[in-house]
Amino acid sequence: MKTIDELLDEGVAGKRVFVRADLNVPLDGTTITDDGRIRAVLPTVARLAEAGARVIVASHLGRPKGAPDPAFSLAPAAARLGELLGADVAFATDTVGDSAKAVVAGLGDGQVAVIENLRFNAGETSKDDAERGAFADRLAGLADLYVGDGFGAVHRKHASVFDLPARLPHAAGGLIATEVGVLKKLTEDVKRPYVVVLGGAKVSDKLGVIDHLLEKADRILIGGGMAYTFLKAQGHEVGASLLQEDQIPAVQEYLKRADERGVEFVLPVDVLVAPSFPDLKTKAPANPETVAVDAIPAGQMGLDSGPRTNLLYASKLADATTVFWNGPMGVFEHPDYAEGTRAVAQALIDSDAFTVVGGGDSAAAVRILGFDENAFGHISTGGGASLEYLEGKTLPGLAALED
Repeated sequence: MKTIDELLDEGVAGKRVFVRADLNVPLDGTTITDDGRIRAVLPTVARLAEAGARVIVASHLGRPKGAPDPAFSLAPAAARLGELLGADVAFATDTVGDSAKAVVAGLGDGQVAVIENLRFNAGETSKDDAERGAFADRLAGLADLYVGDGFGAVHRKHASVFDLPARLPHAAGGLIATEVGVLKKLTEDVKRPYVVVLGGAKVSDKLGVIDHLLEKADRILIGGGMAYTFLKAQGHEVGASLLQEDQIPAVQEYLKRADERGVEFVLPVDVLVAPSFPDLKTKAPANPETVAVDAIPAGQMGLDSGPRTNLLYASKLADATTVFWNGPMGVFEHPDYAEGTRAVAQALIDSDAFTVVGGGDSAAAVRILGFDENAFGHISTGGGASLEYLEGKTLPGLAALED
């Protein structure tokens, strides 16, 4: 895989460089609530601009239906990128149309532009190779070189991720190189004890990675909404908590395999419950009750791990040498249900382990809860991509960057 260092050594001055970034930031209207993904690609964009490239930054945002939708415009992300660069960033109001062509044609050496949300064109995400390829052809017409640096999208077989690199000389950006290097530390010659913390809403999202990690991890800690399917699989009643009943047989099989392989599975021993999901907009007091996992009342839903669980998990992380964490322990967006997630984050910081926060909600939680990002070994920009890499899958966007 060619690196951006090699590309810069060859010279990029005056060349149009298409950077596939991941600017898929959370928005409240037009306000960015977490700019972590923009800051993550900043070094690559800055290095190319400083070397005299004419930089064209492209990304998706959200899930528009293959047509323009103002709610998913990249305009706020382009403005924030300009603020972080300390330079004007031009913005094209389409992807491959007249605006994109004019904006790219108007770039001088060392200047940067952002084109509109790639998913405003149905060809970006099409499952039809010809339709996707046709869109990639039009994108290729905008540039001379391609740099893949949108790690959060490399598990997608999309036009700008998979098809476009085949049409242009290409290299991996600094972010992708860093992400892959970190993930190799979680899959090759892992320093032990290796502890994995998995949370989030649905156990079905994590089955593949659990299956793979049963061969590698020494200890797996389960939290979040997915924990209630595990608790149900152990025979506990879970009230109105999130439950994927169809996944219980798979969960029981994993628990059995873990026991046979000597992998320690750790589940909550107490949880915070309430009759309804909290109001995340007003953050009105929720007044939850702490109960043992074998005493969850009917009609009550579990929304965070309890204090005994938080202490238990901290003790299970204390001796770790390597830790991978993906998924919050509760509804961390509400202050009454943030303590479980906060406790895991703090335990990672307090340990002497190499710690990896696996993107998505976990990365957002670290920032929202006010932790210093530098206190962790690495905070990934791609939750889904990280999980699929750990599952041992071939990621289309990485395969496309191989020579």
